[in-house]
Amino acid sequence: MTDRLSLRPASVSLRALRALATAFAVLGALAAPLAHAERADRDKPLNIESNHMSYDDLKQVNIFTGNVTMTKGTILLKADRVEVTQDPEGYQYATAYYKPGGPLAYMRQKRDGIDEYIDGWGETIYYNGKTEVATLTTRATLKRLAGGTKVLDEIHGSVITYDTYNEVYTANSGADQVTPNNPNGRVRATLAPRNATGAQAPAPAPAPGAAPKGDLPPLSPSKNIGNPRE
Repeated sequence: MTDRLSLRPASVSLRALRALATAFAVLGALAAPLAHAERADRDKPLNIESNHMSYDDLKQVNIFTGNVTMTKGTILLKADRVEVTQDPEGYQYATAYYKPGGPLAYMRQKRDGIDEYIDGWGETIYYNGKTEVATLTTRATLKRLAGGTKVLDEIHGSVITYDTYNEVYTANSGADQVTPNNPNGRVRATLAPRNATGAQAPAPAPAPGAAPKGDLPPLSPSKNIGNPRE
């Protein structure tokens, strides 16, 4: 028996098909802005404030120094020095540096469609506007926060890569992670249960931009460091 799609008038009326198509079109128009409310960061203007700015024409780079604050949509970047370039296609790239003895470079981005934020620190933070990937290097920390204050996940590594579009992060170990409680410099993670509601009362989160302080107690080994949704 051969599978066939019947075209007889008795199957589905043309009027019904048109009504169904219209309904799907309306639903799609309503749902699309909600599903991608935070996906438009790459299309937002880049705003930067600093104590000083210079332009290197040879390298085609803008250099901002002194208490630099950069915003691009929901992305926030703070550092002592930020270098910004733009390619011929119009994509922007920013590298943030900390000042030795000062606070680490800091970034924050709101997660798509929910009241959660990703906070990150590192001696250097590189943001690729084309791939929408942030790379935090040396003494790197990444936190997932509910409501912007309550810590759900916390990752420590030598290099942490965060894909801001797909909301996936990875972490690597390194010598800068070596402490008395972590002599091998391994990646350390504390991950909340998938359906955590905050009843576990995690430790208070630092104010936005405040770097983690002090050494941490030993953490239980994690078998999975991946998408914060999992």
